[in-house]
Amino acid sequence: MTSEEIDITFLESVERINAHTEPFPADFLLRLYAYYKKASNNYERPSSRTPIINAFKTNALFQIQGITEDEAKETYIELVNNYFLYRK
Repeated sequence: MTSEEIDITFLESVERINAHTEPFPADFLLRLYAYYKKASNNYERPSSRTPIINAFKTNALFQIQGITEDEAKETYIELVNNYFLYRK
């Protein structure tokens, strides 16, 4: 995929997640959060009111620090596709 195709597919995946109304598993949300932040080049500190949630988010970001923005987008796309493919 070209970088432009990745961008388009990534935005479609984000829209798909935002349109979904059922709750997601917490571990899945953390992974989405980390890859989204990396893909969108957003390095703001986590802003939850709950310190433990901020710690989990920070840890998720730390675990993916060695990948590029395009790799983060591709992984985000894969996570979304796999979730909707295999969910019950």
